Amino acid sequence: MFLATHDKPFLPLGLVEKLRAVKALGFDAYEADGGLALSRLDELRQAVDASGVPVVALCGGYRGWIGHFDTDRRRECLDDLSAILAGAASLGAYGAVVPAAWGMFSLRLPPMTPPRGPDDDRAVLLDSLSRLEDIAGRHGVFVFLEPLNRYEDHMVNHLSTAAELIRAGSFSRVRICADFYHMNIEEDSMAASVTSHAALIGHVHLADSQRFQPGSGHTDFLPGLRALRVAGYDGAFSFECRVKGDDPEAAYRSSVGFARRVLGEAGYLR
Repeated sequence: MFLATHDKPFLPLGLVEKLRAVKALGFDAYEADGGLALSRLDELRQAVDASGVPVVALCGGYRGWIGHFDTDRRRECLDDLSAILAGAASLGAYGAVVPAAWGMFSLRLPPMTPPRGPDDDRAVLLDSLSRLEDIAGRHGVFVFLEPLNRYEDHMVNHLSTAAELIRAGSFSRVRICADFYHMNIEEDSMAASVTSHAALIGHVHLADSQRFQPGSGHTDFLPGLRALRVAGYDGAFSFECRVKGDDPEAAYRSSVGFARRVLGEAGYLR
């Protein structure tokens, strides 16, 4: 089990210094921007070796989306993700986090009628995931399909939708990224949803109810974390959040303490 974090503005720009700062804050590992695998892979690999802090996953940093309405933008996304997945393998990371799309369309905001119907959405996602399945398989890594909330995406909002796509495609290299921020909005019960789809969960993002650091909002993390522990999940828990507080570094360090306490209550860290 790893406690990891995505990048933050107050972390140093140099990659060795950045990873050492991540460790000093109390994290075990780093979730890197996928763009680093496209432009600074050798430097990132050297930073991992120099700091002893592993990269557990890559997230973002590519053009377009796997569910993009525009065919050319979808192709660009798949091209970039092909390189990112190869980079993940060379870093010893588990894989790359991928939503269907972000900020492209919401059924909850005007105009409320998307340019493509749900059957075509599903076909496009299955096609993209099939291509990524082959690439991930060649490199021995995973694609972590992340459901987003209804205001950020209209195609995959629930763990059940991600699970249905994985099963429909008989994918062995696609797993679910369960993000507690999005789940807090979309799932009737985070614990029940985790229990129902635990076999397909390969990565976890942590953020509180308002997208700031864990412990700063009103999300009850314990039921979902307990469900993950009972199900045998032993992968990474990665902070993906903004940071609230006059002293961001101190606030983030405090949040690490909060996360470790609640993980301990859930049965981890023993």
